[in-house]
Amino acid sequence: MNKSYRKLGIPYMVWLYLLAIIPIIFMLVLSFMSSEGVDFENSSFTFLNFAQLIDKSTIVAFLNSLWLALSATLICIVLGYVVAYKLARSKIKNKFIVLTILILPMWSNILLRTEALGNIMSPQNILSDLLSKIGINLSIDIKGSYIAVLIGLVLTYLPFMILPIYNTLEKIDPSIEEAALDLGLTESQKFWKIILPMTSKGIITGTIMTFLPCFSGFAIPEILGNGNIVLIGNIIDSLFRDMNYNAGSLLGIIILFIITSSIMIINKIDKGGETII
Repeated sequence: MNKSYRKLGIPYMVWLYLLAIIPIIFMLVLSFMSSEGVDFENSSFTFLNFAQLIDKSTIVAFLNSLWLALSATLICIVLGYVVAYKLARSKIKNKFIVLTILILPMWSNILLRTEALGNIMSPQNILSDLLSKIGINLSIDIKGSYIAVLIGLVLTYLPFMILPIYNTLEKIDPSIEEAALDLGLTESQKFWKIILPMTSKGIITGTIMTFLPCFSGFAIPEILGNGNIVLIGNIIDSLFRDMNYNAGSLLGIIILFIITSSIMIINKIDKGGETII
């Protein structure tokens, strides 16, 4: 690379070291220390923070996170593939507009979207008020339940599944599908034997991109679960609120390790970034 172009990357490297690498190192050090907040004067080296990993609340939160993340990801795979397939095979001239509409909600604040969704899930909400004016009495009261959190996760992260699957579908040469039909395959056989295997990269990328935020997030379960549904992200948030930075940093480092490992899997499966671009 030209040296003049390398200079353009200096601000990015400074940003990366200041706001990413240095804080991670700081969290790693805190994970092996016993201290009051971030006061290092009376701190000491310890492994006691690892006891948080076998704490009952942490185990329950981890299992909740795993169950909800897997459930939301599986639903997103089914819905995302159907939407991506219908869009890729449609005769719409400007599909970019449809994709923009799909990702448009992601441009708004996630907390505002979640609060609005939580309002709809409450007994007295704007939707039921509007319907009551035309004689329809509809009352929904699921806020604070697992199903509410699951719906929130699916609606929030579904675009993360649609986009990579759509990109892999768009890159399939139509002549391959025509050849499969000419060789005697039915439409169903063509899908299961040709299209689905060729879009496996998009499915894997979408799965990782959906599973990770579902697993580690805390805003959606906090708002839609009314505090009844605790995920691992909520445990980390509560530890930091209680100024237990040591145990919170340890759990945070573990989540970062999972995220980094997943990103490495994406890079290995999709080296050229075909499923994202």
